[in-house]
Amino acid sequence: MQKSDCFYLGKIVSKYSFKGEVLVKLDTDEPGIYENMESVFVSIGNNLVPFFIDSCVLHKSALLRIRFEEVSDEAAANRIIGAKLYLPLNFLPKLEGNKFYYHEVIGFTMMDSQHGDIGTIVSVNDTTAQALFEVEKGNSQLLIPINDDVITKVDRENKIMHVQTPEGLVDLYLE
Repeated sequence: MQKSDCFYLGKIVSKYSFKGEVLVKLDTDEPGIYENMESVFVSIGNNLVPFFIDSCVLHKSALLRIRFEEVSDEAAANRIIGAKLYLPLNFLPKLEGNKFYYHEVIGFTMMDSQHGDIGTIVSVNDTTAQALFEVEKGNSQLLIPINDDVITKVDRENKIMHVQTPEGLVDLYLE
């Protein structure tokens, strides 16, 4: 399994017990849907290694307490602290309407209500305070904020993201 075939679920942040249980900080708005997992992929070095789960329960709403079959003591738990967890993309719940996953909209055409086709979404920059679509049109790169006020429609069938950009934003890039 390659990372490109998976999505990031969360990170092992600490031990929970002397029996090898660990706490995972989940990167999701709905942690409860991951309580009954049978296995996950753990990033060790440059590899994704499957780990099978003995028990998995929510802990303080945003953390998941996991006991892996392969981890039975503190020393084994210490070796995986800080490791990232992944699941195959087909485990993602389907989103509808204007909700979307970042990886899902790469390659979509971006249509602005005033300027029409303003380019193709090539990536998403979520390392800044405001997540941004990186859109390319010819030799120009546009940075469009990911915001409910900007996104008017996600057309999955035709691979088009309809937006209404703030006045003057597109002009900064294309003129």
